[in-house]
Amino acid sequence: MVTRPGSGGSFMLCLDVRRQQGRGPLYLRAMPHARRYAILGTGALGGLYGARLCRAGCDVHFLLHSDFEHVRQHGLVVDSKDGDFVLPQVQAYRDVRDMPRCDVVAVALKATNNHLLSSLLPPVLAEGGVVLLMQNGLGGEEEAARAAPGHTVVAGLCFLCSNRVGPGHICHSDYGAVRLAQYSADGSKAGVSDCMRAIGQDFVAAGIEVDLLDDLLLARWQKLVWNVPISGLSVVLDTDTQALMADPHTRALAEDIMHEVVAGALACGRQIDDSFVRKMLDMTVAMKPYRASLKVDFDDHRPMEVEAIYGNPVRAAQQAGAAMPLVETLYRQLKFLDARNCGMRA
Repeated sequence: MVTRPGSGGSFMLCLDVRRQQGRGPLYLRAMPHARRYAILGTGALGGLYGARLCRAGCDVHFLLHSDFEHVRQHGLVVDSKDGDFVLPQVQAYRDVRDMPRCDVVAVALKATNNHLLSSLLPPVLAEGGVVLLMQNGLGGEEEAARAAPGHTVVAGLCFLCSNRVGPGHICHSDYGAVRLAQYSADGSKAGVSDCMRAIGQDFVAAGIEVDLLDDLLLARWQKLVWNVPISGLSVVLDTDTQALMADPHTRALAEDIMHEVVAGALACGRQIDDSFVRKMLDMTVAMKPYRASLKVDFDDHRPMEVEAIYGNPVRAAQQAGAAMPLVETLYRQLKFLDARNCGMRA
């Protein structure tokens, strides 16, 4: 394994791989792992990364809800662009109080469930344990820090195309890199910590590309550059990534929203180069047709992460003196759709 400097104050961890003819990458045998992981939320994201860590030799414990009985009996199935695999037996739990205390607790629940963190995190965090928050949006780290006082909170920002297609069954169609950044209460750059490096090494040994970042707030706004337009427009226009990018009008609208998010970030003290917008558009064009997770939640009549992805950034920009009218329009549309879709009053 080697560590290479990345861009924008980041370090990229890489692991050499061998390839077999006609098959996905075959990763070199991982070094022994000492860290114990808990995965809270074994869905498209948590199930994929947790299964990869488990396959690489980590001690991984999975919290499940509706899939518990199926996964307890049949394990996890992963169909992946990097190679399919099955874990016939995993350590599955229905209640965090039954789980052992873990060194790293990966929160892969939707941000709409963050009110549960104060009851979920304390029973499973080991002394000195780290909360790894693998969620979309802005403001989740503050909620995790309040729920687990005294514990380090690290964000895991995922650029990933993955869906849960059945009980314990995950389909990973594209991308998959994770960007790690540490939370600081005052919003300042926290740097690259030893615990970030340790988690990054485990992820890399599991075949996951990792970027170590020194600025969480910048990383969060960068993720919003993609998430805000693509996720929101997918719901409002009832479409997928391919159709959005194929039509010149919706592609132009997505680009305008991206630039507005960049302006919001600047008002909040973080500069994102215009070339990043071009990169996000190019990556979206190149990806396989994909339903963003917000669209999946809407289609399945589940609450959407509207406040985390839209409300919190709009309010942060407003407090910094910047308006984001296109983003605010999406926010209001999604609030209406979310309330109607879930049978609630706005």
